[in-house]
Amino acid sequence: MPEFIGTPDGRNRRFAVVVSRFNEAVTQKLLEGALEALTKHGATWDDVDVVWVPGAWELPMATRRLLSSDRYAALVALGAVIRGETPHFDFVAGEAARELAHAAREFDVPVAFGLLTCDTMEQAQARAGGDHGNKGWDAALAALEMTDLFTRLDAADEA
Repeated sequence: MPEFIGTPDGRNRRFAVVVSRFNEAVTQKLLEGALEALTKHGATWDDVDVVWVPGAWELPMATRRLLSSDRYAALVALGAVIRGETPHFDFVAGEAARELAHAAREFDVPVAFGLLTCDTMEQAQARAGGDHGNKGWDAALAALEMTDLFTRLDAADEA
């Protein structure tokens, strides 16, 4: 029985990191983690495009535009939505997540989910290089693994 697993391999692959400027104190750290993971695993600086958008709401629109270019093996979406006193959080976080997943399915390209959805700024900071690690790193690692997995599955289909 064949078994397939991707490894974090960024060599000879292009990536885009789409990052929200809203809550930039958090998202900058997520970006740093993502870039560190990508370059540690073989991607070069020339292989990675960073695209800044105003907020989490705009992540899916930029992601769709980038995916339609057919330039990237995978995308990493980074942002931070912090719960407030109104239901705004629920709409932004839920719709951004849904549309990012939809874009990945439509274009058949991995879109790693690095959008923090936290109750407090302290929770977000803990996940952007604090006590809970760096979710930007984790998302980039998932993008690397999924890209390699897709390559392996494609090769098996051709065999």
